[in-house]
Amino acid sequence: MLCTTALWAESLDRVEPPCWWIGMETDLQLMLHGKGIRNSTVAAPPDEKGLNVTRITSSDNPDYLFVDVSVSDKVKPGKYRFTVSTPDGRKIGFDYELLQRRSGSAGRGSFGPADAVYLLMPDRFANGDKGNDSVKEAAEKADPKNLGGRHGGDLQGMIDHLDDLAKLGVTTIWPTPLLFDNEKSYSYHGYACADYYRIDPRYGTNELYRTFVQKAHKKGMKVIMDMVPNHCGTAHWWMKSLPSKDWINYPENLQLKGDKLIRTNAAMSTQSDPHASQVDMESCVKGWFDTTMPDMNLDDPFVRQYLLQMAVWWIEYADLDGLRVDTFPYSDKKGIAAWTAGILKEYRNLNIVGEVWFGDVASCAYWEGTKQKDGYNSNLPSVMDFPLMFATLSALTSDGTSWEPSMLRIYNSLALDRLYDDPSDILVFMGNHDTPRLAHELGGDAAKIKMAYAVLATMRGVPQLYYGDEYGLTSADGTVGHSQERVDMPWGKFTRSQSALRKYVAGLFSWRKGSRAVTQGDFIHFRPDSRNVYVYFRTVKDQAVMVILNGGKEDYEVDWPHFSEITGKFAKKGKNVITGERVRVDGKYVVEAGSAAILEF
Repeated sequence: MLCTTALWAESLDRVEPPCWWIGMETDLQLMLHGKGIRNSTVAAPPDEKGLNVTRITSSDNPDYLFVDVSVSDKVKPGKYRFTVSTPDGRKIGFDYELLQRRSGSAGRGSFGPADAVYLLMPDRFANGDKGNDSVKEAAEKADPKNLGGRHGGDLQGMIDHLDDLAKLGVTTIWPTPLLFDNEKSYSYHGYACADYYRIDPRYGTNELYRTFVQKAHKKGMKVIMDMVPNHCGTAHWWMKSLPSKDWINYPENLQLKGDKLIRTNAAMSTQSDPHASQVDMESCVKGWFDTTMPDMNLDDPFVRQYLLQMAVWWIEYADLDGLRVDTFPYSDKKGIAAWTAGILKEYRNLNIVGEVWFGDVASCAYWEGTKQKDGYNSNLPSVMDFPLMFATLSALTSDGTSWEPSMLRIYNSLALDRLYDDPSDILVFMGNHDTPRLAHELGGDAAKIKMAYAVLATMRGVPQLYYGDEYGLTSADGTVGHSQERVDMPWGKFTRSQSALRKYVAGLFSWRKGSRAVTQGDFIHFRPDSRNVYVYFRTVKDQAVMVILNGGKEDYEVDWPHFSEITGKFAKKGKNVITGERVRVDGKYVVEAGSAAILEF
């Protein structure tokens, strides 16, 4: 399935979406781009009764036209010729393809608590095809020695290592954006899109992306697509001639440079702050995220429909299993909520996780979908649990000798789970592409890294690993910063200690897949005392998992009677899932200082 639109006149150079499907809930609004097509009429094939043009909207730009098309369920798959009649008497046409939808597509499953998500940066993960490292049409060429440059990783490299991910216990793959980012420099991250309907040619093709998803599915793994409705890139094809004057916020930024460019104040709290000034709120929502990232005007219904169709198109085209949404609270809050609701209208079971970068639970929970006191509902099923990441890293890097035990920071973060609609769906992580490497944060301490992974594998929510952290990767010179930390995966060059850490992580996450207590169970925790030991349980009817985090300086002998309200409901015999050691709840069991134990009953 090529899914392309055949243009049969030079005056029309783009129709988006490039194709569509029969039986969709999402309305189809075509964006046509061509010379002087404003105020044109558009006719559907006269002999196809189920295919009709219902509205034509001209833009303030003479080279754009928006065409609403209704597609009946009775229309048969095929290509249909539409005719554009311009005011100056020209006849312009295009053959538009309508496809048969996959059976059960609307009710597709998604990722959730039973999954383990693996986040990777395609340019840095694996280079499977050196022939596409540099391509003529892309402004930036490969330069592996440049920390902020293109290094050559691609879709084929991701396909080549699917087995490695499966053996790690991964069930879901989240690549950072794969769409064409054609900025002149620093384009490898992909967050400055130049074409919403095209995979970056340095990664491969649209068809290869579909193949990647298909191969992942065959190996029992799901795929999440990273989407960026908040902003595009300055190299996007429409930036030379915007579809309308309101298509992006602050279009005057295109002529401004340096300090004069209007950037976001990043004050995301203004979106939920009842006392926020209008100027502060607008600065957050409308200011550009970066100098190369024009801010999309999601308050505009045509922009919102364009981005909604884009999301639906990729889910349907590639058979995706979920979405991650970049910089969610930077967008117009009503617009992004409507965009999210539109996707869920089409795919009722789809999980969508938003990047909501706050250090406190209350701010994160505002965006998780529950109707708030101010009446707002983001419609977002899941958010990224930054508060728990900060709390866990802080607990593990503290000596616990202050007036309160450092492990209490984890406990206190989780004690606020009541603010979430469904904490079991929250994305839990210890690091990602925007934070320092886990090994760097924990000073390269293997014991602490293992403790962090013990939390990640057993915590409520959906665990997310970041590529290379399972090997303890850090930047080459030990410094922090995006370019330094987003290192190339050194396949075949891992040290013995790195391989040992990976074996530990693989053991944990392979075990996790079969643990109903962890993937389905309730979460119960006990408040840490002065010994700085944090204990929590994951339980289902006939199974319990006990996690003991000893952040203290002395070994800890488990006080079984203290936990009898949980342990008393299960068999007295169990085992340590890491070491295989047998455990009895009426016997002596010691957890060494600075280590974690995971016991299964």
